[in-house]
Amino acid sequence: MGKIQAQERLRLQNVHRSVLNIHIKIEVNGKNEAPLYKFLKLEKGGLFGNGIKWNFTKFLVNKEGKVVERYALVTAPLKIEKDIQNLLESS
Repeated sequence: MGKIQAQERLRLQNVHRSVLNIHIKIEVNGKNEAPLYKFLKLEKGGLFGNGIKWNFTKFLVNKEGKVVERYALVTAPLKIEKDIQNLLESS
């Protein structure tokens, strides 16, 4: 029983670390940009270049990992709801 509890505690610690890492500050442009954003920008460039101008740029990605659309920082999240629904229905 003790071994199972220790394994579960270790698993929860790893999950907790993973969640914390999601919320750390990362660079989205430049030489230290996160690989995720490098990929997203290469897949769907922006209207005025690939760089992310502000932190509200949004990307819609399908279940295969293909970037379907990139939305400008001024696009309200509710404006992309139909695109999300269409993508979910087509899956």
